[in-house]
Amino acid sequence: MVQWMVKMNQFAGTQVLDSLSPVTMSGENIVCFAKDWSDNPTSANHVMKMLARNNRVLWLNSIATRTPNLSSSNDLRKIGRKMKDLVRGPFEAAPGLNVYSPIVLPFPHSRAAVRANRQILRSTVSALRRRLGMRDFQLWSFLPSAVEYVGQLGESLVVYYCTDEWSEFKSVDGTRMAALERDMCSKADLVFATSQQLVERKRLHNPETHLASHGVDHAHFSKALEPSTVVPSDVAGLPHPVVGFFGLLEYWYDIDLFAYLAERRPDWSIVVIGPEKVDCSRLRQYPNVHLLGYKAYEELPGYCKAFDVGLCPFVTNELTRNVNPIKLREYLSAGLPVVSTGIPEIQNYNAWCSNAVGPADFLAHCERVLAEDTPRLRRARSASMADETWERKVADLGAHIGRVQAQRHAAVPFGSPLASTI
Repeated sequence: MVQWMVKMNQFAGTQVLDSLSPVTMSGENIVCFAKDWSDNPTSANHVMKMLARNNRVLWLNSIATRTPNLSSSNDLRKIGRKMKDLVRGPFEAAPGLNVYSPIVLPFPHSRAAVRANRQILRSTVSALRRRLGMRDFQLWSFLPSAVEYVGQLGESLVVYYCTDEWSEFKSVDGTRMAALERDMCSKADLVFATSQQLVERKRLHNPETHLASHGVDHAHFSKALEPSTVVPSDVAGLPHPVVGFFGLLEYWYDIDLFAYLAERRPDWSIVVIGPEKVDCSRLRQYPNVHLLGYKAYEELPGYCKAFDVGLCPFVTNELTRNVNPIKLREYLSAGLPVVSTGIPEIQNYNAWCSNAVGPADFLAHCERVLAEDTPRLRRARSASMADETWERKVADLGAHIGRVQAQRHAAVPFGSPLASTI
């Protein structure tokens, strides 16, 4: 039960929310639809890992949002991984957090497949809950396609956590995805959205829509400022300045912007960290571009220590206008000056971030922050993120959930048969 401070309204015979106790949601069971746990960490990983400290979480790896492409090596690897996970069963990925890959029919456009999947998931989730000792539970989803299963699994509360404008992804049917998301918002008890632009859009379908801006593991990334943190060997000898990026190299990043910087500043080192999901071969012609591939999350503070500037080179489109990049807070926690292309959420951090319009302006901002940076500014940037932790962000989510639960209690007179079921 979420811990709350309440007072009795004797006249009405109900409980009325008095004030929120600044404690984290605890003692709850959560079943969560999300992407694959083992993929690059996103807000879903951070939020659920944090909630699992005081609650029990069952994370269900990605259900089908599109039909798999059997000519795609990535999709084939994912199918193979799911088959291994099926044999292994649920496993504890973090204290209090179990992960399972449900086997569902990967045909999200087929009504027959959706009906079959409802039966599969109903029995699968029921069996897993018995195994893990989870009774009354909240259903959270980071995927709008999971709306097909809302109300089918026995949940007591539904939370939709929206991180992107899903209809704008190239890999999905945008019209259908928009319809699914509208349905998800209308069915959810609470909607959390990670940017103000998303909040405004989703609130049209659910008044209980609230901003859930990303947090940061400040203690982890601020290690970049510690003398004891070692710079990794593959960047330790690079000439400065080092302008760097880490993240999944996808089509929503402007790969040509790296080339622009490399061409015009051949004395700079351009470090690009992350799996290549798009063709980056043209960058290999520049000797000052260093494509380092995937690096473990644990290693990133060391790379940040080597960077002189952190880059957020988004392309400008409807998808990116709604993003709220986690890496922005990670760069700042590491003390780095940040240069970004013009996305709205960056404007909330104008004191520490430069918002560029076009390649020439992006280069100019890089040159300016390089000239202005000092150790004092690095400490100040990091300190500005000290209150932006995942702990604080998740406590805010719990406060909203507790308020809604308290309102439900208040709506049911004591002694009513319904009161015992809440």
